[in-house]
Amino acid sequence: MTAPSQTFLNLPTRLQPEVELRAAIFGVGHGTIYPGRDSGGHALAADAIRAASQEDASLVEHWDFDPGGPLFDGGPVSCIDAADVETVMGDSAGNRAPIEDKTREVLAQGAVPIMIGSDDSVPIPFLAAFADHGSIWVLQIDAHIDWREEVDRERYGYSSTMRRASEMAHVAGIVQVGIRSVGSAARAEIDAARAYGSQIVTAREVHSQGVEAALRHLPEGAHVVVTLDCDGLDPSIMPGVAARTPGGLSYTQTIDLIAGAARRGRIVGMDMVELLPTADLAGLSALTASRILVNAIGAIVRQR
Repeated sequence: MTAPSQTFLNLPTRLQPEVELRAAIFGVGHGTIYPGRDSGGHALAADAIRAASQEDASLVEHWDFDPGGPLFDGGPVSCIDAADVETVMGDSAGNRAPIEDKTREVLAQGAVPIMIGSDDSVPIPFLAAFADHGSIWVLQIDAHIDWREEVDRERYGYSSTMRRASEMAHVAGIVQVGIRSVGSAARAEIDAARAYGSQIVTAREVHSQGVEAALRHLPEGAHVVVTLDCDGLDPSIMPGVAARTPGGLSYTQTIDLIAGAARRGRIVGMDMVELLPTADLAGLSALTASRILVNAIGAIVRQR
């Protein structure tokens, strides 16, 4: 593991033995890239989010109107920053094992793993780590359905994330929300996703019907893994992505989806990927990403 120069919200790297660990954040730099691609920009994401969180770091005990109270709901700090998984750009197969291992390590402690950084290939090993922990539902927030069988003979890249998830026996269902525009999917991919039973909820449906358009597809009591591609949000608040697409989800819709998943079931894992700091504007994307993670921690602390 590689220690960051600063932790998210200045959280500790470990807790006292008497404090229950509820969640553990860890960063990832590189995943599975396509031939000729460079993941160096996405490797900056985890530390950019940590840096943006410093604005809130001294206010953790203050009343936060998003989760509806202090972050840890009046209890002790119960989340840690568990540093970064060591990955190497270009070592695609070699990067997947340590990501899965770190996720399993957090799960073995009875905590919720929160992975930040890299591109949308890293949720594949992240989701694979839940294999021995019962059935999960995947709540994907994304502009794209990511159902390609392969791209340039690579089956584990960022365009195939949900296709690989659908093949995991422990994944009971997938809800894909924020989908819009073109790209990522030809008719064959749409047909394959629908044949699997994926619930595709477009961004327009969320705008017109509210977040319940997506949440109603999650069974009551479901164990949910939230996988959040930053391009699922509108570029007016999340410009720092590789594929800016108008019409995305708002900040409030996003945090309402996360809080709603925690109320309807139980969030057992979360990842945030595809932040590209080199494309950000005045740090707005990193700040938005940081605030979403704050809300996720608040939801996890308060869930059943």
